[in-house]
Amino acid sequence: MPDREFDIVLFGATGFTGGLTAEYLAQNAPTGCRWALAGRNQTKLEAVRDRLVRINPALADLPLLTADTGDAASLRRVAEAARVVITTVGPYLNYGEPLVAACAAAGTDYVDLTGEPQFVDEMYLKHHDQAVSTGARIVHACGFDSIPHDLGAYFTVQQLPAGSAIAMRGVVQAAAMFSGGTFHSAINQFSSMRESMKVAAARKKKESRPADRKVRGDAGRPRKDSRLGLWLAPLPTIDPKIVIRSARALPAYGPDFSYGHYAGVKRLTTVAAAGVGLGALLGAAQVPPLRKLLLSRVPAGEGPSEAKRARSWFKVTFVAESDGRTVQTEVAGGDPGYSETAKMLAESAMCLAFDDNPETRGQVTTAQAMGENLIDRLVKAGISFTVTHDE
Repeated sequence: MPDREFDIVLFGATGFTGGLTAEYLAQNAPTGCRWALAGRNQTKLEAVRDRLVRINPALADLPLLTADTGDAASLRRVAEAARVVITTVGPYLNYGEPLVAACAAAGTDYVDLTGEPQFVDEMYLKHHDQAVSTGARIVHACGFDSIPHDLGAYFTVQQLPAGSAIAMRGVVQAAAMFSGGTFHSAINQFSSMRESMKVAAARKKKESRPADRKVRGDAGRPRKDSRLGLWLAPLPTIDPKIVIRSARALPAYGPDFSYGHYAGVKRLTTVAAAGVGLGALLGAAQVPPLRKLLLSRVPAGEGPSEAKRARSWFKVTFVAESDGRTVQTEVAGGDPGYSETAKMLAESAMCLAFDDNPETRGQVTTAQAMGENLIDRLVKAGISFTVTHDE
């Protein structure tokens, strides 16, 4: 799209994670990258730009675009001016669709950091076909949800011989404080479980499946993993759904692929406590006054100090078994909820804007749309993808 005014437009830079994404672009966008900030409050946008100038003085004239999720015309102008739009404005079920619609109509690539399965499924049902027709690549979940899991599984598959059945599990460990936006998204998702299941069923009915390969999720059960020395608790997040979609789209995952997704902890009591806590949150989310109280206690748009983020880390271990061979890999990095998520989101946008990626269109995953190119970028940015065992 050489006629577009901007390579990248960041929508939501006045929020906490959006601000970190803007700072990452200020430090890492290549020379000649034409980018801009977009939002509804000009004064706040100017404050963000002032902060960016202290990082990179060349950004004194960084363009600022006025747009609002409630103003379709303003979103259309943003989408038509950009090659790639980044958005950090969530919860996405509340605010996300108008920008997806604008990008799908304009043929503009789109990335976000949502972890909301219902939102992703609704966007597929409503806007995938138009994005296919215009050539737009709609890539959801470009933060900790779900890049380490999606690209980690993709990376692990590359270590195995082609044409073999693969049984894989991903095990997440982290020491971090997750964002208020993530908490709000989770509570809203809990409160609409019935609707979410209905939308997922509609997507399943519409979406095609490979005719000559088996791809399935393994819900699993809590258990001790003797190989890793950890207790495993199934994680019913968006991440395994994204992995399975990549596996269905890419023949490299083999003729028979299964994937299970877990949290890994050292003590069984931690699994039990987490189950009780999750059940309490799920129950409270069904009661409007309690839901409102929960949301008020964890404000969206705020985050921990730089010192706290510096102490945070994540690790996702993948164990894949194929024809008697076992490969173990690891994706690891720093603060998952904020710093690394901002990095992943920005690198995803730059990858779409500047790299020679596979030909895709419509709603696609990071493995489909970018694959090795995005892995290479993330490794250079300090997120590790390594093979730890091969036997």
